[in-house]
Amino acid sequence: MSAVLLPTVALLGLLVGSFLNVVVHRVPLGLSVVAPASSCPGCGSRIAARDNVPLVSWALLRGACRTCRMPIPVRYPLVEALTAVAFVVAAAPFLPALERATDARTALAAGLELAAYCYLAAISVALAAIDLDVRRLPDRIVLPAYLVGAVFLGAADLLRGDAVAAVTAAAGAACSFAFYYALAWVKPGAMGYGDVKLAGVLGLFLGQVGVPALVVGTFAAFLGGGLFGVVILLSRRGAGSTAIPFGPWMLAGAWVGVLFGAPLATAYLALAGLA
Repeated sequence: MSAVLLPTVALLGLLVGSFLNVVVHRVPLGLSVVAPASSCPGCGSRIAARDNVPLVSWALLRGACRTCRMPIPVRYPLVEALTAVAFVVAAAPFLPALERATDARTALAAGLELAAYCYLAAISVALAAIDLDVRRLPDRIVLPAYLVGAVFLGAADLLRGDAVAAVTAAAGAACSFAFYYALAWVKPGAMGYGDVKLAGVLGLFLGQVGVPALVVGTFAAFLGGGLFGVVILLSRRGAGSTAIPFGPWMLAGAWVGVLFGAPLATAYLALAGLA
């Protein structure tokens, strides 16, 4: 089934990635993501359907508007390709459960969980791009993720009768939010409240996977962000006051936790002689 589902997931990721380009551009400006239709910022020409095919249109147009030849940033196909890859990576750990499903109930539960993590992959790409651009994590993307995650993951846990996952997901959201809120309160300015709100979302998804994923995902964010900050300072491209967006590192760390949290935690405990 994976041979069929993974290409399907990749194609869905390409389509979602095309929409995310609109999200990344419009949400920071407070604009609607559904209207008006996409148009060239240079000549105002509406983007035709044939020129809006992920990856293909950009390549055929040679990276320029069909009408005025204004360059189309390479970020557009990169976001589309990255989203496709993110969807495949996000789906891979959850496909086996869908393949092993023996009845409609377990299949639906696995499908809901798969959809939830693909959703997380989509907002991860959008939030990382926006935070890198404007140093913000918009509430319009972050806050609905609490509801989407809770509904999809909660329904999956209910269908499976998995009370442990439901409790760890809720606890993960609460603990992660509280931890980041405490950091922001202790040292104002060091941690933005956008990061705090995102922490609760990531804690929800990490907690669903398990406590090891939550711990590893949180640690990985600070490790990655800290190492990157050191590299920037040592390369003399930044100063002590250089603002480094932490959102992308939170998102990257969360995916490390989702994908590798359990084996990394086991390996660490074994290395420390605790397992």
